[in-house]
Amino acid sequence: MAHHPEQGWSLLCNGVLLFEDTGELLPDGQVIAPHRDRITAAA
Repeated sequence: MAHHPEQGWSLLCNGVLLFEDTGELLPDGQVIAPHRDRITAAA
C-alpha cells in the first residue's frame, strides 16, 4: 500500500488506485467515478 495524501491518491494492496475524491481506477483499467454523498441542509 502506498499513501500520498499530498497528491490525493492511495495505492491499495489489491492494485486499486483510490483517489481522494472517492474515484477509483481498478487494475483492469475500469474506472469508478467519484461517488460523494450529497449533504443536504436542513430547512
